[in-house]
Amino acid sequence: MPGGMFTRFTIGQFAALHGINKKTLMWYDEVGLLHPVEVGENGYRYYNYYQSSTLETILQLRDLGVSIPDVQAFLRSRSPAMLGGLIEEKLTDLDEQIRQLERTRADLLAKRAALHRLQHLDLDKIELTQLPEARLIAIPVNKHTPPETAIELMLKQASRQRLPRLYSGVYGSMIPVPHLRQGRFYDYTAIFMEAPDADGPNVHICPAGAYLRGWCKGSWDLIPDQYRRMLAYADAHGLELSGHSYERGINERVIDNIDDYITQIDIQVKPKP
Repeated sequence: MPGGMFTRFTIGQFAALHGINKKTLMWYDEVGLLHPVEVGENGYRYYNYYQSSTLETILQLRDLGVSIPDVQAFLRSRSPAMLGGLIEEKLTDLDEQIRQLERTRADLLAKRAALHRLQHLDLDKIELTQLPEARLIAIPVNKHTPPETAIELMLKQASRQRLPRLYSGVYGSMIPVPHLRQGRFYDYTAIFMEAPDADGPNVHICPAGAYLRGWCKGSWDLIPDQYRRMLAYADAHGLELSGHSYERGINERVIDNIDDYITQIDIQVKPKP
């Protein structure tokens, strides 16, 4: 009997002993990870106790995500150092997965909070709000720049900076305050995308500080009226506006009709001396 005094198992028995499907053992045989100790004349595969530790090692490494070639290499030359190297590699991978999950969780929490604010938004309100510094990729445009050209330029910059797709970012358009004061409400100078780690000539720093905030619901044709309201509010409250106004669409992924589109407008307020 193969294996001397050790009990011989059929492939079904050996698979059941280790809590796996016998097709897994057949596959391990095919790829050279674990061959049966004997194949009977009837074609049946047989295994013994000696192979249990080897199989458990294979299962452990596969559960850790170790590739078949790396498992084969380890089985050819088992050592504490080699196993330690595999473990360190998987720990590095796992740490990166955890970081990615943490980023995803933070993004989902932010989206949940944004949806909550959206559902309780008073669109008639104009308010002062404090914003942290934000780093933006700003692509210069003017009122004659075709939208498709602006989007293409933004996509190229996002790719250059290794940023995620546009749907996962915050983006919008910028217009200088002097343009607003002159009634040039469509004379934008840049489109932007928030990019905390961006660098290079197209980076624009949106300063931390006070901003006058308002919202416009409906098509962009209504935005000039909202700007007039916000400028009148600033004058009535003695607020000196400076820098830029930043426009962001905040609900475009949850609406079907442009009449429900909400543009958030943040205009920089000059600090008082």
